[in-house]
Amino acid sequence: MQKATSPKVLGQILKSARNEKGLNQQQAGNLVGITQAMVSRIETGESNARIDTLFRLLAALGMEMTVKPRDISADLSKGDNW
Repeated sequence: MQKATSPKVLGQILKSARNEKGLNQQQAGNLVGITQAMVSRIETGESNARIDTLFRLLAALGMEMTVKPRDISADLSKGDNW
């Protein structure tokens, strides 16, 4: 399981999954009804994508999101305020 601690890290995870599926950005976008440019922005963490768009992209890549409490004290000591 991978840990997405920021939009940029989530984008890197999605890009890796897309590449493993052998899809280019255009193909991934077509699967979920978004443009290649939007896929690029999501993958670089530069997009404020809607949550439903992220869930459609995750599903198209055979992934799901898990949410769990985090250890706030450990995150703060590392400077991870996201």
